[in-house]
Amino acid sequence: MNVKDAIAAAKAYLTDIYADEHLSNLGLEEAEYDDAAERWMITLGFSRPWNIPRNAAQKLLAELGTEVPGRRSYKVVTVTKNGDVTSMKSRILAEMKE
Repeated sequence: MNVKDAIAAAKAYLTDIYADEHLSNLGLEEAEYDDAAERWMITLGFSRPWNIPRNAAQKLLAELGTEVPGRRSYKVVTVTKNGDVTSMKSRILAEMKE
């Protein structure tokens, strides 16, 4: 399985699992192959409707067609060399320090 196929399998899995949560902005963050285990670890980021701030200014921007950035969730999806998804874990990003 090549990286493109692994990414497609991971995206399809998340889209299916979270179908009732209306994910948006689903995108690839990282892809890493583990030679010893013969599996891909695909990190995907996405937003959920309740992660988008909704104060008055942001509502106005949304009505004007300007995208309002929201908080993102990150999941690491493990895909075997056969294309099977074997796990999904939350990925917490470290805060950047100055």
